[in-house]
Amino acid sequence: MATFTLTQSRAAARPGLRLAGVLFFLLAAQFMTVIMLAASMAPGYDVAGGAISDLGTFPETAALFNLSLVAVGLLNLSGGFLLFRTTDRGWILPVFALAGIGAIGAGLVPLNTSDAHGLFALVAFLFFNIQTLAAATLVRGPMRWVSVVAGLVGFVFVGVMIIGDAGNPAVFGAIGHGGAERMIVYPAMLWMLAFGGYLMGSREDTAD
Repeated sequence: MATFTLTQSRAAARPGLRLAGVLFFLLAAQFMTVIMLAASMAPGYDVAGGAISDLGTFPETAALFNLSLVAVGLLNLSGGFLLFRTTDRGWILPVFALAGIGAIGAGLVPLNTSDAHGLFALVAFLFFNIQTLAAATLVRGPMRWVSVVAGLVGFVFVGVMIIGDAGNPAVFGAIGHGGAERMIVYPAMLWMLAFGGYLMGSREDTAD
């Protein structure tokens, strides 16, 4: 049997793919909206100088931001499971699960409560971008290039973040620590919006 890809939308698989698309779209839309709202609500929050996770420490925004992070993780786990069910790619479930667990952990353990937050956040940073790159194997055409570019940009800034946090903050340049973090998170979230739309528009024909 030929390897199943998302361009081969079997009749039985289409509902699962479309639901996964809805979940991924909701994931990214709600999280990017919450980041924007929380940054405007948190008194004295410095977008360039502060971490995104700082939004989970202000009394005015902690509940909103941390619940949003947990939702990111749960939606990613659910969408990843649906993708796993409708393809024969064994990497899907562990990669999407690790990204989701990273987000859930970062939401349940805010930045100001434990050093474990940093570990969960790093897992999320890495695996959301790994899944972005890996999903290029599931799609064709422009969406494949969107996946590759988004994942590579995210990984470049993971490197920037590691160098900067290791004692070389000059590497952040004008965008600062907060801007560098956003360049890890936003490409993956924008990709997830596009990928969600791609799945929701699964073809009506079938191929085996």
